[in-house]
Amino acid sequence: MVNKMNNTLWVEKYRPETIDDCVLPVLTKNVFLSIVDNDEIPNLLLTGSPGSGKTTVAKALCNQLGIDWLMINGSDEGRMIDTLRTTVVNYASTVSLSGGKKVIIIDEADYMNKDSVQPALRGVIEEFSKNCRFIFTCNFKNRIIPALHSRCSVVDFAIGKDDKPTIAMEMLTNIKKMLDNESVKYEEKVLVDLVLKYFPDFRRVINELQKYSLNGIIDSGILQQSSDENFTELFVALKGKDFSGMRKWVAQNIDNDHVRLFRQIYDNLNGKFQKKSIPPAILIIADYSYKSAFVADQEVNMVACLTEIMMECELV
Repeated sequence: MVNKMNNTLWVEKYRPETIDDCVLPVLTKNVFLSIVDNDEIPNLLLTGSPGSGKTTVAKALCNQLGIDWLMINGSDEGRMIDTLRTTVVNYASTVSLSGGKKVIIIDEADYMNKDSVQPALRGVIEEFSKNCRFIFTCNFKNRIIPALHSRCSVVDFAIGKDDKPTIAMEMLTNIKKMLDNESVKYEEKVLVDLVLKYFPDFRRVINELQKYSLNGIIDSGILQQSSDENFTELFVALKGKDFSGMRKWVAQNIDNDHVRLFRQIYDNLNGKFQKKSIPPAILIIADYSYKSAFVADQEVNMVACLTEIMMECELV
């Protein structure tokens, strides 16, 4: 039976509503459980890779504490100083209907202007500290100015090597329940491969599953169809010094999370590059991966990285 996808995004439909339901390392989860137990939320800076649960935790924390909250996207309206002067100040200055504190969640805060919006927020945090708390989420904490760092409790969503098996198993268990609920058949090995492929981006896993659930079954075809990173094509272009082909590949793939693209290029060095070229390739990838936290155009940065690899390294 074909599963007809409705307009409801699974990432929203199955978003955890409490901290207990969030997929997190034990130590990280305990930080948030202690906040719930104390019934007092501090200003928070949640940092980690895309899809690791930062926004979900921010919402779950507010919901579990019964706190009114407002969400602002730092990569969109949050980049404009007018948003700070109107939306943020108006919300922070008013009293909560429940009588408690209010929270403003600024998602992707690392995209806020470091010269205007971020410095101005420092004053807002202090001015309305009795009435409002702030939760910032970011992928790159080095793009958050020190003045905001110092006014927040920083929680890193990094997953250690020892925690990875447990977290991956929790992700697998959750997506199996989700697919069962959606009446979508699946091959468990394919789910395992998908979790490992995108780990720890739980959001990406769910989005991929919803996209390929139209046929009512998740089988090995999803791993072939989910070929947004066609690395064979990329390495052919690099080996042939085909700048146009490489640039076309970047344009087609850069929207698929540039951080993960850097990592997957790195993971594919062995067997693709001559041994003498692997060390310089690693240094080039590390350099441009670091620069990606600051550049305005990720496509140009990735093309520059691969151009340098093309000129300095030899493939097998």
